[in-house]
Amino acid sequence: MPLSSYRMHRIYLAATMNYGLGSDDPEELAYYNKIRKEMADMKKEPVKKGIPFNWDTPDGIDK
Repeated sequence: MPLSSYRMHRIYLAATMNYGLGSDDPEELAYYNKIRKEMADMKKEPVKKGIPFNWDTPDGIDK
């Protein structure tokens, strides 16, 4: 049986706030672990800050 949107939201909140799940349901555990893995992957990616400059302007724009 698929998880209800309410239960998915509760699991998401628990995962993002570093709370334990408190359930032994394999489907809920899988969703919880998926969220935790995605959060860990996001922390590994560098954050690009600032405004990217595009120096390759097409001809005629700056005239």
